[in-house]
Amino acid sequence: MAAGATIGRRGPRAERPAASAPPRPFVQRLLGDHPTALLFVAPAVIVIIGLSVVPIVWTVVLSFKSSDLITPARWIGTANYKALQHDHAFRESIKHTLIYTALFVPISTGLGLVLAMALNRQIRFIGIYRTAILAPFIVAVTAQGVLFSYIFDERFGVANSVLDKLGIPTQGFLGDPTQAIYVIALIGIWGGVGFPLVVYLAALQDVPRELIDAAAVDGARRWAILRHVILPQLWPVTIFLLVWQALQALQLFELVYATTRGGPIESTVTIVYYIFHEAFQVFHAGYAAAVAVLVAIFLVLVAGLQFGFTVVRRRLAA
Repeated sequence: MAAGATIGRRGPRAERPAASAPPRPFVQRLLGDHPTALLFVAPAVIVIIGLSVVPIVWTVVLSFKSSDLITPARWIGTANYKALQHDHAFRESIKHTLIYTALFVPISTGLGLVLAMALNRQIRFIGIYRTAILAPFIVAVTAQGVLFSYIFDERFGVANSVLDKLGIPTQGFLGDPTQAIYVIALIGIWGGVGFPLVVYLAALQDVPRELIDAAAVDGARRWAILRHVILPQLWPVTIFLLVWQALQALQLFELVYATTRGGPIESTVTIVYYIFHEAFQVFHAGYAAAVAVLVAIFLVLVAGLQFGFTVVRRRLAA
C-alpha cells in the first residue's frame, strides 16, 4: 500500500521529448547512406552518358551548323531543316523506308504467330524444329545480306537458276530497280521472324489452359477458340511486337549496306542509309544531323504510342 501511495503522490512519469537527429552532411544527403555503391554503377553510367547522351546533344547542335567533319563548322540556324522540304532524295528515302516497313512489320509478326502456334506442341524432335526456325534470327544481318546477294544475283544466283529450270523467265532481283526493295523486304522477313516467334511462343504458354478446355467443352471449334480465346490473350504482346518491328524497320541500314549499297539507281536508299550517305560519303554532316534529329523524333513518337496504349489498357483493366 505504501508503494501504491507513493506512486499516487508522484503521478505518472512525464514523457521526455525525443531528441531530434542531427542534420546529415550534404555529401551524405547527395550520395545516400551507401556512397560506395555508386562505384559499382559508375562505369555503366559513364558508358551510357558517353555513348548516348553526349552524341544526342552533339547531333542536335550539329544540325544547326554547316559541317563537313573536317573544316570548322559554321552556324547556319534552321537552314538544314528548311532544305529538307525541297530534297527529292530525302522524300524518296522516306518512301522506300515506308514500303519496307509496310511489308516487314505485318508479315514478320503474322508469320511469327503462325510458326509459334505450330511449334507450341509436345511432339518428337520439337527442339530440332525450333532451332531450325530460330537459326536465321541468330545470324548477323550483314551475313544474311552477303548470303542473299549470291542467291539473288541476276546472272549467277541460285534463284534464277531454279527459275530457269522451272521454265520461268529470270528476274533482276537486287539488280532491278523495281524489285530490289521488295527483295530486301523478303530477306528482312526471313531474318526478322525469329523475335516475334520467341515472344509469341512464350506468350502462348501463358494462356490459361482452362479457358481453351472450357471453350472446347462448349463446342467451339479451333478457329473460334483461336479468335475468341487465344488472340485476345495475345493482344498486348501483338501491340508490343508491331511497335518493336516498326522501330526495327524504320532503322534499316545493315541489310541495304550489305546487299545493294542503296542501288540500283538509288531504289533502295532508306532513311538511315541516306543519313550515312550524306554524313560520310558526301560529307554533309550538318544536313545529315538534321535528318537524324527528325528520325529520332519520329521514333520517339512511335514508341510513345505503345506506352500510351499500355497505360490506357491498364486503366481500363483496373
